Amino acid sequence: MSNESFLDIIKKQRNAKKTKKFKGTFLEYLEEVRDNPSIVKLSHKRLYETIKNYGLKTVDIDNESYRDVFNGEKIRMYDYFSKEFFGMESVINKLMRFMKSAAMKGEESRQVLLLMGPVGAGKSALVESIKKALETADRFYQLEGCPIREEPLHLIPRTLRNDFAELLGVHIEGDLCPICRHRLMNEFNGEYENFPVTQSSFSQRGRRGVAVVPPMDANSQDVSVLIGTEDISKLDLYSEDDPRVLSLNGAFNVGNRGIVEFVEVFKNEIEFLHTMLTATQEKRVPSPGKNDMIYFDGVILTHCNESEWNRFKSEHTNEAILDRVLKINVPYVLELEQEMKIYTKMIDRSDFRDTHIAPHTIKVASMFSVMSRLRPTNKCDLLTKMKIYNGEAIIEKGKVKKVDIKDLKDEAKNEGMEGISTRFIMKALDAALSDSDKGMVTPINVIDSMIKQVKEQIIDEDAKTKFLEILQKIIREEYLSILETEIAKAFITAYEEQAQSLFDSYLDNAECFTTKSKVKNKITREEHAPDEKFMRSIEEMIGVVGSARDGFRSDVTAFMFSRMRKGEVIDYKSYGPLKEAIEQYLIMSVKDIARIVTRSKTRDDNQKTKFNEMVQTLISNYGYNEDSAEEILTYASNNLWRDS
Repeated sequence: MSNESFLDIIKKQRNAKKTKKFKGTFLEYLEEVRDNPSIVKLSHKRLYETIKNYGLKTVDIDNESYRDVFNGEKIRMYDYFSKEFFGMESVINKLMRFMKSAAMKGEESRQVLLLMGPVGAGKSALVESIKKALETADRFYQLEGCPIREEPLHLIPRTLRNDFAELLGVHIEGDLCPICRHRLMNEFNGEYENFPVTQSSFSQRGRRGVAVVPPMDANSQDVSVLIGTEDISKLDLYSEDDPRVLSLNGAFNVGNRGIVEFVEVFKNEIEFLHTMLTATQEKRVPSPGKNDMIYFDGVILTHCNESEWNRFKSEHTNEAILDRVLKINVPYVLELEQEMKIYTKMIDRSDFRDTHIAPHTIKVASMFSVMSRLRPTNKCDLLTKMKIYNGEAIIEKGKVKKVDIKDLKDEAKNEGMEGISTRFIMKALDAALSDSDKGMVTPINVIDSMIKQVKEQIIDEDAKTKFLEILQKIIREEYLSILETEIAKAFITAYEEQAQSLFDSYLDNAECFTTKSKVKNKITREEHAPDEKFMRSIEEMIGVVGSARDGFRSDVTAFMFSRMRKGEVIDYKSYGPLKEAIEQYLIMSVKDIARIVTRSKTRDDNQKTKFNEMVQTLISNYGYNEDSAEEILTYASNNLWRDS
């Protein structure tokens, strides 16, 4: 890139910042408000509208898969969060519902929002994302030189506020801070129409409207962190009650009109949190020294883990603060596909993104994290429960097994509040990626890495036993099942075409069987009775036998004709039970041959050709490279077909 190109980038960025910034008197500001009353916003409304303006959509609860996942709850999806957060739709929906209600000046506008959940569930990341959203908000108007960047309308005397509110079409709330009040009377002789007004923006690094309060031990806690202090150097010049000695640089001063975040809030002593009480209910915070309380308009966001929350709420003396807290649980993700997106995103943002990651690697890691978070139930095993939560159809005796997700979730309240964290899985993935000598990682490596990490890092023996059973038994067996199917599919030339051909043939025969008509040969045009032997060979793959056959054939025919009437395209994947039957039929037809070819150490020319074709199919169609294909085929030979 030439120097001119670098200069173009620099100039483009500078020019983008050269939008005209308002600077004028309060009287001129009133004209701006009259022309556009929407520029007057309280903090919750500004934040809500900033996020909403990125775009949102409401989930169609008539869609069965969405309805099952969200328990029929009306969910709004906000585009701002869509590329960063996966499986957190319900949490974000609750958070934005709070924000919307607070924007409408409901009771939530006087509440602290608490995100509570296990480590690594995404609480901090969610708060960081919200703070970044505020930094993209439109510029806001403030009194020039005001240390808390307050709303200029605070200048209007209370006796005139109703008149001004009616003229401007806005609600006026709040009072001047002591410093601006002193300036108004001494610099402008009370002529508030001449007080200068300017525009500002939000910046965490610039400490403009975004404040962060880290947890502090009892010895270092000082309320000045929250409300500012007195400038000792000025006490020789002015009296203690003179506003000019104030240094309003505390978190509630910095976060005025924006956000104040309390990190791990309940690690602090209760006395340190008392300022929250007046900040929420009265919208005022104490000023340092002997001045009056200062108006505060801000969103207070906090987060903590479950043990800290339980300890804090067990103390009856904390009731006043608890009454001002709205808690939102932030559990671990319980949907497999969403969990996979989290790790894919993290790897894509690391230097491991160029490493070859074999198919199903992220899946087996995600299976472990999700199953570790699920609570056992008598209704199904953990693997089935995970698949149900993931929206997968469970086929049993030729029918889609109906399992009520709502019942499963009602049975396990607060599910997802414990288990393996995303950080734990990422460390296992990082270890597997780092240990790779061939610049690749496979599910085999990752399973071994997770087993090693569980043995080394999980202290609780019961949890360790449970996690090792999931890894060494459930996940290994499920991966072997996936691998066996994939190898058999790779062995079949033109798998999709053969599956579709079987589907077409079965549908023709089932339709004629149901309508008691003859099947017409498409080439010879001869008619013959439905092929009972062929249909049974397909149906037996999923346990449809005896009298159940008639009902299955009728169900398939009715389903397909229903889709055709709606103008929908049908193929072998359209009806879940039939798709599984056809796939099993195809796979079983070649499994024995695939086993021989895969295991054979001295292949003849035909076997060599078939083996090489299978490897190329795994590479071109399934996403393997030569090394990973060789590794999984060796693994399959050693673990799948020992007794064959």
